[in-house]
Amino acid sequence: MKILLVDGTVLGRKTGAILEEVKTYIEQFDSKLELEILTFANYEHQIVDGRPFDQYNAGMQEMVRKIEEADGYIFATPIFQGSIPGVLKNAFDFLNPKALRYKPVSIVANGGTYQHHLVVENQLKPILDYFRALVTPNYVYTHASHFDADNHIIDENVHERLQELARVFVKYCALSADLPKTPIDQH
Repeated sequence: MKILLVDGTVLGRKTGAILEEVKTYIEQFDSKLELEILTFANYEHQIVDGRPFDQYNAGMQEMVRKIEEADGYIFATPIFQGSIPGVLKNAFDFLNPKALRYKPVSIVANGGTYQHHLVVENQLKPILDYFRALVTPNYVYTHASHFDADNHIIDENVHERLQELARVFVKYCALSADLPKTPIDQH
């Protein structure tokens, strides 16, 4: 199974740091999963505006292809102004509605206030429900105080929650293996 760990922002390093930790934990539970970190900052983003897909730049086409071809996902997002970043929502807007169907998904997020964890519940989970993704019940929200100056996670409870998220995600991967996936039409 190919698992895409999606760093859904073009700013900052905390979401990437969280994904590195999650990647390590997933490898401990199932070393056979093929893991790749997809970093939005490595792409020149274009807004979905209705033009034919082949008229978007090569980077956007590659990013969408990678997302649609993966078998499971860890989505990482910062919370800015009480919302997910526009580039993450824009990426979802590119996807075929069947692209994430019955594929396992876990969520990690970080923000500047403790209340912003509700963005995961109120914005990100409904989007993933629309795609009929198999969203794990546990997500991990981190706060700036959970990191040191070099963006390493220093909170032991966060490490424990990330490890548990990885364990549950691997179980969801096994569960999803036998579920029928609907083939999607190419763009």
